[in-house]
Amino acid sequence: MNKSIRGRALTGTALALATATVLTACGGESSSSSTDTTSDRTAEATPAATVKEPLVATFDGGLYILDGESLKLTETIDLPGFNRVNPAGDKDHVVVSTDSGFRVLDATGQALTDIEYKGAKPGHVVRHAAKTVLFTDGTGEVNVFDPTTLSSGKKPAGRTYTSAEPHHGVAIELADGRLLSTLGTEEKRTGALVLDRNDKEIARNEDCPGVHGEAAAKNEAVGVGCEDGILIYKDGKFTKIDSPDGYGRIGNQAGSDASPVLLGDYKTDAEAELERPSRVSLIDTEKKKLRLVELGTSYSFRSLARGPHGEALVLGTDGALHVIDPDTGKIEKRIPVVGAWQEPLDWQQARPTLFVRGHVAYVSEPGRKALHAIDVETGKKLTSVTLPKSTNELSGVVAGH
Repeated sequence: MNKSIRGRALTGTALALATATVLTACGGESSSSSTDTTSDRTAEATPAATVKEPLVATFDGGLYILDGESLKLTETIDLPGFNRVNPAGDKDHVVVSTDSGFRVLDATGQALTDIEYKGAKPGHVVRHAAKTVLFTDGTGEVNVFDPTTLSSGKKPAGRTYTSAEPHHGVAIELADGRLLSTLGTEEKRTGALVLDRNDKEIARNEDCPGVHGEAAAKNEAVGVGCEDGILIYKDGKFTKIDSPDGYGRIGNQAGSDASPVLLGDYKTDAEAELERPSRVSLIDTEKKKLRLVELGTSYSFRSLARGPHGEALVLGTDGALHVIDPDTGKIEKRIPVVGAWQEPLDWQQARPTLFVRGHVAYVSEPGRKALHAIDVETGKKLTSVTLPKSTNELSGVVAGH
């Protein structure tokens, strides 16, 4: 290719450092170009060594570590159970949610560290304002730390807060030390509160039934999803934006510092065993308005991401990556990536998954044991690889938020 993946990612660094979920990132160093990047090939594990900008994919029984440019499989780590992966917030580490709690993986060094946050049902991992926040559902405990201190090999000294009751929740720390955390119990979730840096409550809103997920937009507007809209915290106060439907659930969101608009899913059938929606939501945190966009295809909770310039990205079950202008709601292009697929009923079952870092979208294709790298702006496939086993979750190192 004319540019390496790292070279492409670097150009988007300044704009891509600011999503609180998972999914945009800064780039890395340039490297030499290759002339055979678009052909599919089978991955072969190489001896453990330092890997730059690694990706981490889960499979049944372990983790794959791959080179972020070539997609070459560099290490396989055995780890039983259902594992989830998220960027830790620095250039080297990934947080792995295991059966016993959060564990820290040195992805560039290709080894699990001794850093662990034990607790039942480890849940959301959020990066924002140079801090990483872990929420443990089984205990309600929130742990906040500076991810750059992970390189010491020791568990970071950080902030700890325990929710009034355990629940499936999420938390985010803002630049000035305010901590937003969800409210709820194991049976019912109702909203969110905000604490100052001394853990004194300074704001609360309980008009957000079924609160789930979070994302941060431009100017540090934070959204948490509700079953009837979305709750926005900005400039020290909460604002509720209602869905156009009585039940209009927004449970997963993706944000970008390059845009005041959040991307969310949108579901309207409260009784469905599994709703396969074809509309997504765009929430303007400045105008406090919500727009619905019809994709013409369904998607899953692992389908949402943001591009380097704030583009709203959705991986559809039609196999295409849908690129949406967040300001107009116009679908600017559809990039074919994988074969058509259907979301499984069990949320833990594998399905094509989207992870975006800089200008590159990484998409897994479990049915073919494949992983693809796509240039978001040109739509060109940069490289593909076939792995020994089908993968489930997909993430990688991301320095920043």
